[in-house]
Amino acid sequence: VQLVESGGGLVQPGGSLRLSCVASGFTFSNYNMNWYRQAPGKERELVATISTAGSITNYADSVKGRFTISRDNGKNTVYLQMNTLKPEDTAVYYCNARGFNNYWGQGTQVTVSS
Repeated sequence: VQLVESGGGLVQPGGSLRLSCVASGFTFSNYNMNWYRQAPGKERELVATISTAGSITNYADSVKGRFTISRDNGKNTVYLQMNTLKPEDTAVYYCNARGFNNYWGQGTQVTVSS
């Protein structure tokens, strides 16, 4: 089983990034998918969730209206489009698959700074 995130990096405030998470080794379409983040010295927090078919999404209040989660079950991939980024969005972002089992990716660093 693997979840491999990509797309992180350094971006200026107000900029955008698109994170991707490619899954393998399990039936991706049977799992709800989540993006979490963890900033230095803080607990890991849930950022966004998407249901198995992609019909239901939920967001943390802090990112609502700025971030969009989506998935492509044909490509075993979940995305997080992040717009209007703020310095407080700086964190390691983790992909999570939750269903019969619970799987985590290794994380990708997002840094928002001028």
